[in-house]
Amino acid sequence: MEILWVILFPLCGGIVMALFGKHRLAPELNSAMSLLTLISAGVLTWRVIEHGSFTALDEEFFVDAFNVFLVALTAFVGFTTSLFSRPYMRIEQHHGKLSANMLRLYYSMYQLFCFTMLLALLTNNMGILWVAMEAATLTTVLLVSLYRTPASLEAAWKYFILCGVGIAQALFGTILLYFAAERLLGANGTALLWTHLNQVKGQLEPTVLSLAFVFLLVGYGTKVGLAPLHNWLPDAHAEGPTPVSAVLSGLLLNVALYAVVRSKVLVDGALGTHFAGNLMMGFGLLSVVMAAFFLSRQKDVKRMFAYSSIEHMGLMTFAFGMGGAVATFAALLHMTVHCLTKSAIFFAVGHAAQKSGSQIMEQIRGLIKTSPTVGWGLSLGTLAILGMPPFGVFTSEFLILVTTMHTYPWITPVLLLALGVAFAAIFSRMQVMVFGETTGQRLPHPPALVPTFVHLGLVLMLGVYVPPYLAQWYHQAAALIG
Repeated sequence: MEILWVILFPLCGGIVMALFGKHRLAPELNSAMSLLTLISAGVLTWRVIEHGSFTALDEEFFVDAFNVFLVALTAFVGFTTSLFSRPYMRIEQHHGKLSANMLRLYYSMYQLFCFTMLLALLTNNMGILWVAMEAATLTTVLLVSLYRTPASLEAAWKYFILCGVGIAQALFGTILLYFAAERLLGANGTALLWTHLNQVKGQLEPTVLSLAFVFLLVGYGTKVGLAPLHNWLPDAHAEGPTPVSAVLSGLLLNVALYAVVRSKVLVDGALGTHFAGNLMMGFGLLSVVMAAFFLSRQKDVKRMFAYSSIEHMGLMTFAFGMGGAVATFAALLHMTVHCLTKSAIFFAVGHAAQKSGSQIMEQIRGLIKTSPTVGWGLSLGTLAILGMPPFGVFTSEFLILVTTMHTYPWITPVLLLALGVAFAAIFSRMQVMVFGETTGQRLPHPPALVPTFVHLGLVLMLGVYVPPYLAQWYHQAAALIG
């Protein structure tokens, strides 16, 4: 029953916001629905910690240590982003960028977007997982195009076309997976249930599974933003509302990577080789290197941090591809800290762009003078995402690099070079935006950035101290992944 509440609250929230999204209390109502989702996710998490994994509703839903931690993370960031949305979207409406109808569309699609992500995480059916990812694409297309400017419509169209083509590849991979499983499990509806597939993965046809994983990796990898399938991501981040950038970078990319990892578990069991891991390592390494060198060419602050997301998703994909206890633990930790840090950065960037009236970095100067809260939020968030100690990103990246040095020493210099280039590109721009000279006046009121510092506080804690129950959680999830 706990699983149903987690997905019913955002689904009902989407319906409620479609009806009452024009009301002056719509932002508070949106946050209230997100809070109910977070509470239900907390209850579900408690049950998994106490009693272990379980299935529900005729095995159509499944929860274990791997997906429940992503459910809790998704619900938490969904709630904090809804809190950030309240003042941000009201200012956008005050500036004439959004109408009442556009706000209603935003709030309803925001709730439905959360619903699709949670459904993708909780479903046991690989077919429904595909449907949920496609539904997430459709909802985010409407969110990215919210401003109805030529640039936002172009970004939404590019997002729809590229991710539509990618998700079609994932559909073909899912069909091949069903073809391989039907001989063993029959055509009675269980051939796409992940728990059943996992039980017989050693008996699945290796050739078919290999081909299926290629399509699944390309399909879901498009949603992850892996190079060279990443072109939609910078435009979608730059042209959509900043809260959408926060959930896209912090949540949707994680959910897409979750689908890839679930598929990898089946393929590893069927092949008994490192085929899937090698593919993930190749795409991940290419993404890290490509994004690092593209960072130095960006002029738009949101596009810059979008390429940073590509870099970090590539690093996670690389770590999951390496496999092993340490690398998988590090990848799970990196999923957590990147999600929290990147959403916090977009919260600060959103206010900075609103106050300066531009997303062009050359026009954003001296935030520490005009708005100290935004300046410190952006500077601390940037240092965290660049892997500076003692933030949690440093811990996860250090573990990934140590594992790489031990297993694939020749790749270590490539990773270090890419991370160094990314550090130089982002840090040099952040320094001027925060501490540069400006003629702007100090803002009379500080912006509402409590979610930013809550996120950064959690990332700092995970860099210094990982609570025992959370560490055990990661260990259990790493064991399930392999």
